[in-house]
Amino acid sequence: MDYTNEFDALIFDCDGTLSDSMPLHFVAWRETLAKHGITFTEERFYQMGGMPSGMIVETLGREQSVRVDAVSVALEKEAAFVGMIDRVQPCEHICEIARFHHGRLPMAVASGSGREVVVKQLNVLGLDALFQTIVAAEDTQRHKPEPDVFLEAARRLGVAAQRCLVFEDSPLGFQAAEAAGMKWLDVRPAAWAAR
Repeated sequence: MDYTNEFDALIFDCDGTLSDSMPLHFVAWRETLAKHGITFTEERFYQMGGMPSGMIVETLGREQSVRVDAVSVALEKEAAFVGMIDRVQPCEHICEIARFHHGRLPMAVASGSGREVVVKQLNVLGLDALFQTIVAAEDTQRHKPEPDVFLEAARRLGVAAQRCLVFEDSPLGFQAAEAAGMKWLDVRPAAWAAR
């Protein structure tokens, strides 16, 4: 699909959009949180997609009345995921869009994950050279569903927000794109197939 006539830039989420990493993230979360007495169902996991790790730990701990050091538990979970990162597979239908538009439109990755995790995934998938910039969790104060990550990506690309198209897989990401004044596409397989 060619978006060059309709938009001035493309912005991609990473986990669940460029990389089919969500099943691995869930395993890392479930195993890490179980050690700390916190339950994390798969349904709740997908509801919190796009939220930074520390915020997920804080929220679940508060909801389940479990006191934990959110920062250290989040780091433990990220380390568990990084240990499996070489098993990450591409979301090929979205990766093809990025490959096609490389050199045709400016492109960014805008993710709720930390920079290290995003960069390692892009390297494993061989996509690291496609994007002009990466905006990760540490680059903004507010996170999805707030628009900041997408607005920062547009700013770095030098493109007006309303001229950007966002590829996303989570409801928090959809809200963030709308709040940024950007058009977005739901890349989840069922939604994509119905297009």
